[in-house]
Amino acid sequence: MFEFAWPWIFILAPLPWVLRVLLPPADSGDAALKVSFLADLEGLIGRRARANLPAWRQQAPFVLLWLLLLCAAARPEWVGEPQPLPTSGRDLLLAVDVSGSMDYADMRWEEEDVSRLTLVKHLMGEFIDGRRGDRIGLILFGSQAYVQAPLTFDRETVRTWLDEAMIGIAGKNTAIGDAIGLAVKRLRQRPANSRVLVLITDGANTGGEIDPLTAARLAAEEQVKIYTIGIGADPEQSDVLGILGLNPSMDLDEPTLTAIAEQTGGQYFRARSSQELEQIEESLDRVEPVTQRASQARPAYSLYSWPLALALLLSIALVCHVLWPHALQQRPQWLRRRT
Repeated sequence: MFEFAWPWIFILAPLPWVLRVLLPPADSGDAALKVSFLADLEGLIGRRARANLPAWRQQAPFVLLWLLLLCAAARPEWVGEPQPLPTSGRDLLLAVDVSGSMDYADMRWEEEDVSRLTLVKHLMGEFIDGRRGDRIGLILFGSQAYVQAPLTFDRETVRTWLDEAMIGIAGKNTAIGDAIGLAVKRLRQRPANSRVLVLITDGANTGGEIDPLTAARLAAEEQVKIYTIGIGADPEQSDVLGILGLNPSMDLDEPTLTAIAEQTGGQYFRARSSQELEQIEESLDRVEPVTQRASQARPAYSLYSWPLALALLLSIALVCHVLWPHALQQRPQWLRRRT
């Protein structure tokens, strides 16, 4: 079906005539030379006197040009038949810790030592790519929590935002409770049985305004299922930290993360290596999709280029019509100059 996306543009149709009436005539400031033999002068240079043409024929090309421009601006389009959209799946928010401790390089990826956040970017990026049919969103949290990407079917954009996340962008502390509270706020408008939050952190709650367990109770009331992932390698005895008895993951609050998951019907996972994180991805992929309300969309094919192209051709024709007689008169002068 043919239609205009912005049909109100046509109310501008009388604009040139309104401006002609309202605006004063142009005045160059020079004295006008009035002669009684203007028609004879026009005949000498090969131009047809415009006074001999009816007024409507003089204005017709410009009226047509203006209407073509209005048609292009009104966005003509051909709208197809309604097409169903795939809407079965989850509304899944991914909350990633970007505090200072996530920069600790105790993980391995492709035979190289990488930071915890780098490993999360690699593996959770693949996890995002595999979520066809799911709405995916991204929350980054440190001292504060904020939505980096709202719930969307555009998985590529969400992965790009995850890849661009930087350590300390939200502060150096860890506001787990605020991240959960923000996720609940975003998910509460979605169907109750499709709300999922995956929270990844390597520490304990050291910032924010909301206690994590209080936020977990609120999530349980709103039927938001939370899967928590504690990331960070255990030191080996051969490592310097292991010999000194230091544990780079000692700040990880596993009891709280476990309680959050259990209270909301989710599960707590411990990721000490890339292999364990890959296994966690497979476990998360087994979460069953939920059928949501079906929706439809009508494909629209833009046609504005056709009237715009016609307007361009008409403009070229008008310019040639004005300049061509003048060019014919000037040609003998060019030839004389060459000789």
